[in-house]
Amino acid sequence: MKLNVKAFALTSGLLWGLGLFCLTWWLILLDGPTGEVTLIGRLYRGYTISPIGSFIGLVWALGDGAVGGAVFAWIYNLLAAKGASRGAA
Repeated sequence: MKLNVKAFALTSGLLWGLGLFCLTWWLILLDGPTGEVTLIGRLYRGYTISPIGSFIGLVWALGDGAVGGAVFAWIYNLLAAKGASRGAA
């Protein structure tokens, strides 16, 4: 089975982006906006646990998830093609 790289990249980006966005707002509702730099804030420049930081994290995570999903799908398709050619021989 072959994965559609664009669709998988889009799905991964949306899942990671919206997941980080929702997690940030959950933390804001429970603890309030802290504005502290977190571990993710060290990776995603500008991300903090704040309303503005949630949108910055959303943009970073959309791109990061899309790239990660595209690489995963590409490698999967590459390995699946090699496995199919071995099985046919």
